[in-house]
Amino acid sequence: MSATPRPTDLKLTGLTGTLRCCQLFAGLPADDLAIIARFSSVVKLAKGDYLFHEGEPSRGCYLVQSGAVNVHRVSPSGKEQVIHVFRAGESLAEASLASPVGYPANARAVETSTVLLIPKVPILELIGRRPDLALRMLGSMSQHLRVLVGMLDDLTLKDVEARLLNWLLKHGTAAGVIRLPGTKRVLAAELGTSSETLSRTFARLRSERLLEVDGNSLRVCDLAALRTRFRHLLGES
Repeated sequence: MSATPRPTDLKLTGLTGTLRCCQLFAGLPADDLAIIARFSSVVKLAKGDYLFHEGEPSRGCYLVQSGAVNVHRVSPSGKEQVIHVFRAGESLAEASLASPVGYPANARAVETSTVLLIPKVPILELIGRRPDLALRMLGSMSQHLRVLVGMLDDLTLKDVEARLLNWLLKHGTAAGVIRLPGTKRVLAAELGTSSETLSRTFARLRSERLLEVDGNSLRVCDLAALRTRFRHLLGES
């Protein structure tokens, strides 16, 4: 009869599975995943809890296991600008591993979340032995850079409706149904607007029968008309 797995064994198995599902570590040999799992720790966050603040010394990088973490900066006037909302399977703060100035932004849970802390010293030691892992981390950081470039493109769309239409066109499916990965408040923050303004924009699109909203599900009623409306807002037609 096989032995019952010990709690520590079950925990390591769970952590290894989480690491394997992350693009950063997918494809690494099981032995390497086990090493990372052993020195990683679980951080539980309630909604509104901060994972780190801008300028804090880096403790390591993170992997979202469940929930959502909003990475943002705050302007001198106090305005919060969301950089990205990281969700299950996504890694963040890899760049801080090589930075002497600490974390470049703030990170706050926008819902109850669990993240893995991959501490700085042991992961850097592992990278030193495994150059392929360094290349993976570069790839992950380049993906974050593409997100930032896309965000800058979106913010050049001054009109909130144009930013929302752009988001809908990017996330639309053949079936026309889009499920919000978080709350409408989180989407408003991603679009750089207020919840009230987003709600008014949703209402306008509903009244024109371009969009149906049912809780956290959105259905584009006429994708071609939505594209035409977006091009018109850009002054292309």
